[in-house]
Amino acid sequence: MISPRSLLAFLATSLLFGGTFVAAKAGLEYFPPLLFVALRFDVAAVALIAFAVVTRSREDLIPRTRGDVGGIVATGLFVIGLTNALLFVGQQYVTSGVASIIASLNPILTPVFAAVLLADEHLSTRGAVGMALGLLGVGLVANPDPAALLSGGLFGEAVMLASAVCGALGTVLIRRSDADISSTVRTAWGLPLAAVVTHALSLGAGESVAAVTWTTEALIALGYVALFAGVLAYIAYFGLIDDVGAIRANLVFYVVPVVATLGGWALLDETISALAVGGFVVIFAGFAIIGGESLDDPWFRGTLPGRIAASDGIFALDDSYPLDDERSERSAEDAASSRFGSDSPGCPADD
Repeated sequence: MISPRSLLAFLATSLLFGGTFVAAKAGLEYFPPLLFVALRFDVAAVALIAFAVVTRSREDLIPRTRGDVGGIVATGLFVIGLTNALLFVGQQYVTSGVASIIASLNPILTPVFAAVLLADEHLSTRGAVGMALGLLGVGLVANPDPAALLSGGLFGEAVMLASAVCGALGTVLIRRSDADISSTVRTAWGLPLAAVVTHALSLGAGESVAAVTWTTEALIALGYVALFAGVLAYIAYFGLIDDVGAIRANLVFYVVPVVATLGGWALLDETISALAVGGFVVIFAGFAIIGGESLDDPWFRGTLPGRIAASDGIFALDDSYPLDDERSERSAEDAASSRFGSDSPGCPADD
């Protein structure tokens, strides 16, 4: 049974991550996209570094191995930097709901890179089915047509997909680096690197602080994506991983597109099409199939996607893919209760 603390962390993470897409869409009215991302990381880096210094010992804060450095670079450059830079650029052209759904392809794309870069992991039959369903769902959500080529919608969706690819690749590179430092400390080191990268991209694109319209709404949007979605969401998410493990924690990514879509509808007057709803359901089913270990959760088995993923007509998942922290955090009891065995990796999440 999930504890009240874990339930609170789950709800907080889902709401904060989902609200990112709404706040980003609103903030793009006042900020150039890459500069918006860079300023977000400036603020978030200061706040998260301060949190890490207060809550971690000196020994825990210092990267000591090549794997630690590799994990920091993968986090700062790919998972945080390029992923968010492309996300904010792409969101100029698509709604909050579409952006969140395409960005949530990370867990579906990750096994593809894992099969190439990680010798001990491969894409199972279940994983292939889940990935195909996810891509089909994106097609339903995007609903590309010739008019999209002129309106820029298809371009925005392509940029969003590139963002998801960067996030998935970065997650696998973090796993490959085999870092010893915690995810929170790795993120605290990665944020300044992400800030440098996005400031460089912003300058290269010709953006300027003079182009920013400093209003109350702009400050609220920046404060939200930097402090709430950039710091508090990380703390809640990593705490959830510590309490329930990465597999159950990753269920937040099933809720994020719903929060973003409803938030865009309520706050930004965005519309929700029937195809978008159908696409979300299909993507949800794809996530459920790939995250096969979640089928052991009694609550999840009672849901429609859980029943679909547990169907006898779908082959069992051979492998799933964990965050690097989970390998040391997962207890022997959890491993014994899993039908995949104690040495099976878990399913990663997009940071």
